[in-house]
Amino acid sequence: MHVNFYATLRQVVGAKMVDIPLPTGSTVRHLLAEILRLYPDLRGELLDESGHLYSHVHIFVSGRDAPFLENGLDSVISPDDTIGVFPAVGGG
Repeated sequence: MHVNFYATLRQVVGAKMVDIPLPTGSTVRHLLAEILRLYPDLRGELLDESGHLYSHVHIFVSGRDAPFLENGLDSVISPDDTIGVFPAVGGG
């Protein structure tokens, strides 16, 4: 699975894009767990104290924000999906 990281997350991961192998039938939640296993320093950037994805962090699956997918973070992803992980972005 190709996963693109944006803004400050790239600095933590050390790359713009990484390949994360996942078995068939994996969900966004599985992907998130694998990202955190490979890059434990992202935990504080992505999850709150309760282990929930911060509302200002967005995981896009082929252009759709994961919480708005039919099954949210439990939605199955495929190797053809484009994944993007975005931290909070400010500006004006």
